Amino acid sequence: MQTNSSSAPASPHVLIFPLPLQGTVNSMLKLAEILCISDINVTFVVTDHIHSRLLRNSNVVSRFSKYPGFVLQSISDGLPKEHPRGGSRYIEMFESMKLNSKPLLKELLTSGWLDRGRGPVTCIIADGVMSFVCDVANDIGVNIFCTRTLSACSLSIFFSLPKLIEAGELPFTGGDLDTPIKSVPAMEKFLRRRDLPSFCRSDTLSGPSIQLFKNENQENARAQGLILNTFEDIEGPVLENIRAFCPNLYTIGPLHAHLKMKLAAKSCYTASSNSLRKEDRSCMSWLDSQACKSVIYVSFGSIATMTKDQLMEFWCGLVNSECKFLWVIRPDLIAGDGEIPEEVLEGTKERGYIVGWAPQEEVLGHQSVGGFLTHSGWNSTLESVVEGVPMICWPYFMDQQVNSRFVSEVWKLGLDMKDTCDRVIVERMVKDLMVKRKDEFLKSADRMANLAMKSLSEGGSSYSNLERLIQDIKTISVVHKEAKKQQ
Repeated sequence: MQTNSSSAPASPHVLIFPLPLQGTVNSMLKLAEILCISDINVTFVVTDHIHSRLLRNSNVVSRFSKYPGFVLQSISDGLPKEHPRGGSRYIEMFESMKLNSKPLLKELLTSGWLDRGRGPVTCIIADGVMSFVCDVANDIGVNIFCTRTLSACSLSIFFSLPKLIEAGELPFTGGDLDTPIKSVPAMEKFLRRRDLPSFCRSDTLSGPSIQLFKNENQENARAQGLILNTFEDIEGPVLENIRAFCPNLYTIGPLHAHLKMKLAAKSCYTASSNSLRKEDRSCMSWLDSQACKSVIYVSFGSIATMTKDQLMEFWCGLVNSECKFLWVIRPDLIAGDGEIPEEVLEGTKERGYIVGWAPQEEVLGHQSVGGFLTHSGWNSTLESVVEGVPMICWPYFMDQQVNSRFVSEVWKLGLDMKDTCDRVIVERMVKDLMVKRKDEFLKSADRMANLAMKSLSEGGSSYSNLERLIQDIKTISVVHKEAKKQQ
């Protein structure tokens, strides 16, 4: 289904295909808009499931209507509507897309359907874990850039999985999760077993996640280049490990701030939403009535789940800390019946505010927010970094375990609470972040925020890498069109 179609000059035409999850779709829509601002036509491909949620909950269609070269296109992922497409069953989505979406994508690219008024697709930008897109690009002779919307530190661990296996550090047995890990470059001094992606805690190498990611360095190296939503000053040492496999690296983040700067320069910035869930904006009025830096924002992202007992531990810890809190409790956050206990709803009225989903970028940028209790997803981490908001990290899975270690141990931007869920610890950490060590963490967070914005300014690393990416896309387009003429 095409959401918008209009004639436009035959400039470069990029097809973007993100991994069908909230975080990846969000960041890739921001890249898409940056490319549209740079006079590049974009076809943004999502699965039917993501497409329907975007239309229902975001302003993507109205926002992109000002870009005549943009088309939102959907294809099937092959799964039934009721499939959860996340959590512990995300591997099923990968397998289904490999089987069902691959031929649909190839047909879409070769049918001429996307060419009308915009010319043929001249290059593809796709999530690097979806290797089947790289197969399609190679089959039809179109250049492809891989993108990974997780952190470079977690990607570096994925790239190092063969080395970890060879060194005997994977798989591991026994309950000592504090055993040091020595086979990941630039992390030898602080990485522990508990900081590896959650799937590494298996006592076998046959698990589907390890099989999916252990060859990622080879898969990403097949592409023209690798695009990362990060910046050199935050992950520089780790990026050198990735460059050993993918020399042509484009570090262009933080993408959400990059887009804001591009739109502000054109005097057309307005708040936007790429949310797959309906946002409750009433929390912004509540924040307006709170004191500066007095509120801790609590959100565990779009996928993480917890038991009712865990929710009660968090609630008791937050209330006992005596700090004000804004808490996102999704309808599907609590495993099982999903009902928020009545005592939580009643007991929160005096000190906190609960919503089902929040406009997170705006929340983190609000003057009353002084801390973030987070699942450590990379988009959330970068949004917190840009706004200078210190973090308490309670990672759920995948890249979040290593992100939380870097937040606390390397960047000194907060506290790592992984593998614990106890009201006493929650209370203590909230007090540390918001009261006792507040000035210390705010100072570190402010320093990193300044480095992030410096990277986006003219001459900064992310600014320069984005300009290089845009120029490379335009050069590829010229070469592609000349080759077509000679066929």
